[in-house]
Amino acid sequence: MNVPLLDLVAQHQGIKDTVLPAVMSVIERQGFIMGPEVGQLETQVARLSGARHGIACASGTDALLLPLRTLAMQPGDEVIAPAFTFFATAGAIHNAGGRPVFVDIEPGSFNVDPAAVEAAITPRTRAIVLVHLFGQMANVEALAALARKHGLMLVEDAAQAIGARRKVDGTWRVAGELGTVGSFSFFPTKNLGAWGDGGMMVAQDDALADRLRRERLHGGSKEYFHDEVGLNSRLDSIQAAVLLAKLPYLADWGVRRRAIAALYDAAFSGVEGVTPPPVEAANEHIFHQYTVRAERRDDLLAHLKARGIGHKVYYPLALHMQPCFAYVGVGRGALPHTERAADEVVSLPIYPELTSAQIDAVIAAVRDFYQG
Repeated sequence: MNVPLLDLVAQHQGIKDTVLPAVMSVIERQGFIMGPEVGQLETQVARLSGARHGIACASGTDALLLPLRTLAMQPGDEVIAPAFTFFATAGAIHNAGGRPVFVDIEPGSFNVDPAAVEAAITPRTRAIVLVHLFGQMANVEALAALARKHGLMLVEDAAQAIGARRKVDGTWRVAGELGTVGSFSFFPTKNLGAWGDGGMMVAQDDALADRLRRERLHGGSKEYFHDEVGLNSRLDSIQAAVLLAKLPYLADWGVRRRAIAALYDAAFSGVEGVTPPPVEAANEHIFHQYTVRAERRDDLLAHLKARGIGHKVYYPLALHMQPCFAYVGVGRGALPHTERAADEVVSLPIYPELTSAQIDAVIAAVRDFYQG
């Protein structure tokens, strides 16, 4: 049986009667740029994220770049980030004028290690970018405390974690809520995906939110009048309409993803050679990815391919090893947990439309490889 890593066609078949009329409304009105759907989406994502403000933008990458641009960084200014994440996390730092300072992850959660962040802070540090990787929140409370102590911006890269929750002092807090800015991606493969690129920033501070709104519109709050040089980073109305139509499904999709993860966990428990992803007791994981550690990974990848089981390695080369970041001067061996993860991880299919037969096929393929 062929099981794709992700099946957006199956998702569309289940919701097209909701999404298509929303898109046609925009088309009939011909209001493609900054239409009312954008403001409605900003309000709803802000509410979901426990934030006062939502500021839509053109992509998840811009949702990281725009907050960092407000720091007006000078040569030598540093921004701390994990090396085990998608390229945009560090690319945004570089393009905002900062120097990435890569730190190691916790081996269990794959998220950034707060102790490593604290050790990396210097007088040149301007911000910390944490990543809620694969849909599980990082230790945001510890990192927020560090940011307050040192007067730093804290950017929550929540591109993979919209709606993820973490108990902090007995209270559920949501991805994007505790940072200076929370940054989301609506790339089509995300748990809440558009029909193209799209992003969102959330913030609690009124003045910062106003600044971000100007930054995404060429630096001006009034047409043809510009307080600064910003970017053209608007979310199209069609994308906002798609996301508004999908948003009511998000919670149930998350429940289904967790149920599939539980089936995988039970099936792989005790299978020597494969380690299911641990979920911290404080977290409610949304499983954007179900990522295991696998012995003899490359052989497993070949086996899965032969069996028609979708899979992908997120991420095969850590950021500190990328040629474009050689100037940072962090060589192999400096971040052992990151490097080991890059050598061992593989993500398996996990999306709400998976059938029982498909789930069984994924489980059988992995178990057969390790147990013969």
